[in-house]
Amino acid sequence: MSWAHVLELIQQILISQTGIPHITGGALLMIGVGCLFMYLAIAKDFEPLLLLPIGFGIFLVNFPLTPLMGETELGYPELIRAFYHYGVEWEIIPCVIFLGLGAMTDFGPLIANPKTLIIGAGAQLGVFVTYIGVLFFGFTLKEAASVGIIGGADGPTTIYLTTKLAPHLLGANAVAAYSYMALVPLIQPPIMRLLTTKEQRLIKMRQLRDVSKKEKILFPLIGATLIVLLIPAVAPLMGLFMLGNLMRESGVVKRLADTAENDLMNIVVIFLGVSVGATMKAETFLTWKPLIICVFGLIDFIICTAGGILTVHIMNFFLKEKMNPLIGSAGVSAVPMSARVSNMEGLREDPTNFLIMHAMGPNLAGVIGSAAAAGMFIAMFQ
Repeated sequence: MSWAHVLELIQQILISQTGIPHITGGALLMIGVGCLFMYLAIAKDFEPLLLLPIGFGIFLVNFPLTPLMGETELGYPELIRAFYHYGVEWEIIPCVIFLGLGAMTDFGPLIANPKTLIIGAGAQLGVFVTYIGVLFFGFTLKEAASVGIIGGADGPTTIYLTTKLAPHLLGANAVAAYSYMALVPLIQPPIMRLLTTKEQRLIKMRQLRDVSKKEKILFPLIGATLIVLLIPAVAPLMGLFMLGNLMRESGVVKRLADTAENDLMNIVVIFLGVSVGATMKAETFLTWKPLIICVFGLIDFIICTAGGILTVHIMNFFLKEKMNPLIGSAGVSAVPMSARVSNMEGLREDPTNFLIMHAMGPNLAGVIGSAAAAGMFIAMFQ
């Protein structure tokens, strides 16, 4: 065999068996996006539990010829496609995450101050504003609903709704939701300062009353009853959320609560992050709709933050004991990060003004509010 034949054979192998000749500029751009996500997770500690696997999923899937998101010759899904199909498309992973979130959640602040439920509802303003806004950019009603829910800053709910109404937008919607959740400490403070005066930021709220164990046990039962009766479409999400909380508060299944909160949660977060990231291939993501989603997702989140603060302002007209409007920004569902940001802004004005427990009420109300908004959209369009 001559050297010419050897070189020709090597060239054929390179063309048919390696990804080197097939890589595109778009793929390189998306690989860069994946690296950016991983940088934010590792160097800046922005939501590392999600941004790291999402970033690696984006990074990995954009290399050409990778057997990850297609089907085998026998018709079975390839590795990450299997995670996505059985976990996300079958709507299992978002519901299991809600089970873990319920096991982590102490509803005491919300029970002690039920008025904060109104703040959680007011903070969904951006969801409906964005829903209407994206309709003017050629989105269908179902697509607009899936984009609107991003402002609630609830990743599992965004994934759950998008899977039902607009699965082709899942990658863009999920990445926008989790990106803005990670950027809560950067996005929310300027809005909070703009919409409040120094005097309002200095308002001190009375310490919350102690909540009994009986109240905490009854809350998930009563909450599940009301939510499932009023919004049956979100029974899978909120049902498991309340189950996780009941396991926590009952105290009789500590092993199950610990598993849901830790091991099970960690496992499904890995599968969710990698599979969502892997939907962001260059040929599907680098189009006009995902770019508009990123822009409107930010606007959505800003309006939701403002909606929560403005709701507190309105409530204060009718309340004898005023609430600090900084807790309104926690009405979005980024638990517990947005509550921490409310607390930090309060401490910035007065080092003795601790708002964290007061802000947790709207924060938990936001979880319920975003799920309720999602349930409304599902009932409208499914």
